[in-house]
Amino acid sequence: MPPLDNRVALVTGGSRGIGRAICIALAQSGASVAVNYLAKRSAAESAVAEISGAGGRAMAVPGDVSIAADVDAMVQAVADELGPVSILVNNAGVTDAHKPWQQIDEAEWDRVLAVNLKSCYLTLRAVYPAMREAGWGRIINVSSVTVHLGQANLLHYVSAKAGMIGFTRTLAREVGVDGITPGAIQTESELELFPEQAELATRMNQLQSIKRRGLPDDIAGATVFLASDASAFITGQTINIDGGWAMH
Repeated sequence: MPPLDNRVALVTGGSRGIGRAICIALAQSGASVAVNYLAKRSAAESAVAEISGAGGRAMAVPGDVSIAADVDAMVQAVADELGPVSILVNNAGVTDAHKPWQQIDEAEWDRVLAVNLKSCYLTLRAVYPAMREAGWGRIINVSSVTVHLGQANLLHYVSAKAGMIGFTRTLAREVGVDGITPGAIQTESELELFPEQAELATRMNQLQSIKRRGLPDDIAGATVFLASDASAFITGQTINIDGGWAMH
C-alpha cells in the first residue's frame, strides 16, 4: 500500500462494512483515522480498538452528515485530536426500502438526498479550508453501480448517487489549483438491499466478468490508492469496482 504517513483521514459511515474496511486499510498505510458514526457507537469503537491495537492512531466521532452543525463539530473534533483532515471519504449513505417512485413521500426523498448527496457538500465545506491551506487534499466519494445501470424502486437513492458523481467532476474543475483531487468509487449497498446473498451471488456471477462477490476490502484498496500520492495526477474520475459488471 502507498504510504499515508502524517495524513489524517475522516471516513463517514466508517463503523461497519465498506466504511470499516476503508478505515482499517487507511490506518495500515499510516494515516490517522477518524471513524464517523451516527448510531452504532460500539461498532465505531471496535474499529478504533482494532486500529489502535495494531499501533495506529484513530478516534470515533459521532455526527449526522446531513446536518451542518454536526459536520462542523465533527471536523473540528478531528482537528483537535488528530490534526486537520487531509483525506475525506464520503462513505455514509442510506437506501431506505425498495418501493415504486409513487410511494416515496417528500420526507423520505429529502432524507435520502440529504444523507447521500447534501452530505458531500457539507463535509467539503468543513474540510476545504485546511486542505487549501496545506495545498494537499483527497476527497473520495463512494457512489453506486446503479448509476450506470438504473435500479427500479430506488429512484431517490440512484438519483442521489448520480448527483454525487456530477458533484465530484464539477468539484475537480474548481479545486485542482489548490492541490485537492476529488474522485468517486462506485459500489453497492447490497447487504441492505439484498439480504438473500446466496441467490444474489448466483445472479451476480452471471453478470460480472470476475466470478466472485465483491468484498469491502476491494473498495478499501482503491481508496488507499486514491488517497495517496500515487494518484496525484488523477482527479474527477469515477472508478467502477464491480467485478466487470458495468464497464464504463
